[in-house]
Amino acid sequence: MRKLTFIAGVAVGYVLGARAGRERYEQLREAADRVRANPAVRNAVDSAALSGRQAAARAAGVVADRAGDRLPGPVAQRLRSVERRGAS
Repeated sequence: MRKLTFIAGVAVGYVLGARAGRERYEQLREAADRVRANPAVRNAVDSAALSGRQAAARAAGVVADRAGDRLPGPVAQRLRSVERRGAS
């Protein structure tokens, strides 16, 4: 049932989008560009990215501490690189 609803939604969206045409697409793209260029939005995105990197670094540290030497070499190396990137 969900799959059928999803397919119907995609079909309706495609038809309506095709009718809106290129002009409406350009309007939406310009509006998105204006939002992206807003300094407050850029600051919020940068802040969220920094918070995400820090959280990933903390999680990598916890995993490395708990798993110890049981991790395969490539996984351990990846955890160390995530920790370093989050710390900087």
